[in-house]
Amino acid sequence: MSYIVASLPPLKCFVKREFLYNDHKGHNELEPAIWVSLKALRGQVFRIESLLPNYGALYDKLPIHAYVWHKDAGNLPVDVLQLWDCMGYRFTIIEKIGLRNLGVKFLGKDKQWHFGRYLFTVDFCADEMTLDTGFTEQAEEHKSFNWIALENGQFACQPNNRCLWYDQSLIPAETKFPDFQAAQRLWTVDGSRKWSAGDDWFYDLKEKT
Repeated sequence: MSYIVASLPPLKCFVKREFLYNDHKGHNELEPAIWVSLKALRGQVFRIESLLPNYGALYDKLPIHAYVWHKDAGNLPVDVLQLWDCMGYRFTIIEKIGLRNLGVKFLGKDKQWHFGRYLFTVDFCADEMTLDTGFTEQAEEHKSFNWIALENGQFACQPNNRCLWYDQSLIPAETKFPDFQAAQRLWTVDGSRKWSAGDDWFYDLKEKT
């Protein structure tokens, strides 16, 4: 579990040069970049640090819409690419192997479907040393962030309930539309008063009366 910053897979891409000059110059120009790390601050969008090989420099704290993976990329705004702000400061980055390189589409807040390829997932949690003052462990509010390389050349990160996946072997060409309700319950088996464990190495469970 990382605190504030974690390493990213070294993805080769481009950064829009206007982001390197606070929008004063560099418009319509691209600079080669390699992703290095990801920063998560609650209430803000993710911030990406990248290596700029032409300069031998690290540049930090740029949002997802500053980066593209091909030169003829689209220009979707950041609030379409990332639906929710970061939920906290402690997070993990994982590639879900079952989703590796799968095709995926997400329904954006612009009410359009956007297609791409799965990269990795970022998920948040609270920490035993810190009071959970957010929603990272509330079932109905918790969000995962699936990172996607979009067909339009941009990147996006979207929660599970905005994404639909494609697998030629497992998922049919025609699928049902998911009309599920969001999970709203947390489950636990500790704290029950109905039984107690004995002192034996292999518990002799005794029902309480």
